[in-house]
Amino acid sequence: MSRERIVRAAIRLADADGLEAVSLRKVAAELGVGPMRLYGYIATKEELLDLMVDAVHAEIRPAGDGWREVLRSLAETTRQAVHRHEWLADLIGGRPRLGPHALARGEAVLAAMADVDVDTVVPVVAAVDAYVIGAVRREITERRAERATGMDKKQWQAAFGPYLQRVFATGRFPALASVVRDGPHLDADQTFQTGLDFLLDGIEARISG
Repeated sequence: MSRERIVRAAIRLADADGLEAVSLRKVAAELGVGPMRLYGYIATKEELLDLMVDAVHAEIRPAGDGWREVLRSLAETTRQAVHRHEWLADLIGGRPRLGPHALARGEAVLAAMADVDVDTVVPVVAAVDAYVIGAVRREITERRAERATGMDKKQWQAAFGPYLQRVFATGRFPALASVVRDGPHLDADQTFQTGLDFLLDGIEARISG
């Protein structure tokens, strides 16, 4: 028995059935031991959740040449980790990142921005984190809604399309009607990359200016 083994078991349960499947009792059952065995390694469920989040941070490895590539890598690897571990969307951003893997991730990002003014670095990284957290939470919410309703995006559009047509025909929402009819219809990957490009372009303009 070890903390690492306990955390791996908890992540397996969460990956399969969500955070509601994670408790010290259920993790102990997954490992084939009594719950009291776990208390010598982990005191509370909150501690277990912190360890789970930090373990997944090992999968978030920003890399690249220059701050822009590193920030893009940070965003993309964070999104990929959330897609692999859907439950992370419920915890990311809301818990302190003080574990060794989270600190290593932060060190890699800040080292890449060593030439940027220190007063700019913190809000820049915070802005990228906020964008990614918001984007992945929206994606996971949509994924869960699809499972709950049994309707994918195309089926949803087919079901609600006639309603929107009637609403737009009233002329009350001309800007919305124009965007829905004539705007680009991007998939999740394109939407994420486009928004990230807008953000990084703005950061670059601010830093260069």
